[in-house]
Amino acid sequence: NRRLRVSRPIEEIKRTVEAVAAIANATLTGNASTVISGLTLNSNAVQEGDLFIALPGEKAHGADFAADAIARGAVAVLTDAEGASKISGVPVIVSSNPRRAAGVISAWFYSEPMRDLYSVGVTGTNGKTTVTTLLHQIMSAAGRESGLIGTVETRIGDEVVASKRTTPESSDLQALSAVMRERHMRNLVMEVSSHAIALERIRGSHFSVVAFTNLSQDHLDFHKSMDDYFAAKSKLFTFEFADLAVINIDDAYGVKLASATELPVMTVSRHDHNATWHYVSMTRDYVGAHVAIRGSAGILIEGKVHLHGGYNFDNLLMAVAIATESGIDPIDIAAILPQLTGAAGRLEAVRLGQNFTALVDYAHSPDAVARVLETAHEITDGRVIAVLGCGGDRDASKRPLMAAAAESVAHHLVLTSDNPRSELPEQIVRDMQQGLMAPEKAHHELDRAKAIYETVMQAGKRDVILIAGKGHEDTQEVAGVKYPFDDRLHAHDALVKRALAIHQRGVQA
Repeated sequence: NRRLRVSRPIEEIKRTVEAVAAIANATLTGNASTVISGLTLNSNAVQEGDLFIALPGEKAHGADFAADAIARGAVAVLTDAEGASKISGVPVIVSSNPRRAAGVISAWFYSEPMRDLYSVGVTGTNGKTTVTTLLHQIMSAAGRESGLIGTVETRIGDEVVASKRTTPESSDLQALSAVMRERHMRNLVMEVSSHAIALERIRGSHFSVVAFTNLSQDHLDFHKSMDDYFAAKSKLFTFEFADLAVINIDDAYGVKLASATELPVMTVSRHDHNATWHYVSMTRDYVGAHVAIRGSAGILIEGKVHLHGGYNFDNLLMAVAIATESGIDPIDIAAILPQLTGAAGRLEAVRLGQNFTALVDYAHSPDAVARVLETAHEITDGRVIAVLGCGGDRDASKRPLMAAAAESVAHHLVLTSDNPRSELPEQIVRDMQQGLMAPEKAHHELDRAKAIYETVMQAGKRDVILIAGKGHEDTQEVAGVKYPFDDRLHAHDALVKRALAIHQRGVQA
């Protein structure tokens, strides 16, 4: 049971809404003594005694599902005036800003659980998953049982729960945090998406540390401009949400944020030795690197790490800085470094004894595509081949930029489908082709499984194949339907077929 049941009179909930000036003038209709024992935004997840939170959305209003929620046991609803007009039979709290109200209520309902944990929130375009994964691994290895909330998975100690989105809705976020506190977790490490900040999912939350990795073009279908995107990220770096900021100043937006935030700042940099945390030395080899990291008060942490790619060393530096700030002994961190592994679907190798490298990565922004392909160049003197798709119903302006980034670094490029969703894969590929300098040199194959298979079959000795865009995902969404699809499994299947084909040729010879 990952939801604690708590008894709160609805009148108290209404007063909590009113206490927040930005969402004042909340009204309550119905029985003011109704007792609430849980919160949810999902009508399918309603349990007896829940307050159903019905928010306006792009395609539908949550109040359209209120009747179903009530039938399942919801005893009250929080919504806006439009939603209230669709609801009858139960008490209704009406707020002019139900999203903000939901965040405030959720934190209050569970007695602000994140304040009882050493909570870390990591935001940025790229690197959130790897930073949080590395930090969670360090904390766990140091004996500090920790929770993890992110794109790939949610962990409550040893329990693993599939994640539906990078940052959960406010009611789920606070409920998960409360369960972690109930199970005596000491730490919570989580990714904070720009959507979650803009949509008030973290309202009512408070972090011991918030961290900024970098910012590059992504999600402009939602934020409309890079200025809006940066403004959304910046909202996290206030005393309302945190006590301390850790910021990567190798990123131009990081420099801007470090000078603008009201929080005390620790800086991290791979290149600037004036940063609070930086590398003294880094000696790379084919299995990783030996690093020496200098930090606060002259701390020096040295060790071997099995990571590749400059950006992964940015992620490692941030994780080590936060881990030390949390109170973990630097000597212990040095001993833990060789144990660290990257996040699932982030430069994840698929191996079957072949004489080339096959990597799967979640890269789905121009900057991320360029970075992972540059890393591929670091580990081979052969060709670098990219298999790349772009998602449908997402920022279309980045499609030609992603293709251009791949073309500029890869020796060969295969354009294919990602998650086309409601769009035509053909149109998505045409959008990508607009960014190519030499479109005739890029092959396209709309069937992603076939694209992976053909690329694997044609790979040569010491080549690196990078299959980009989906990473850890295990489904592909086409025309509103999700089908099983895992790049890692398809790459493995292609490697098996390649090995059998080579064996059969040998037998025939």
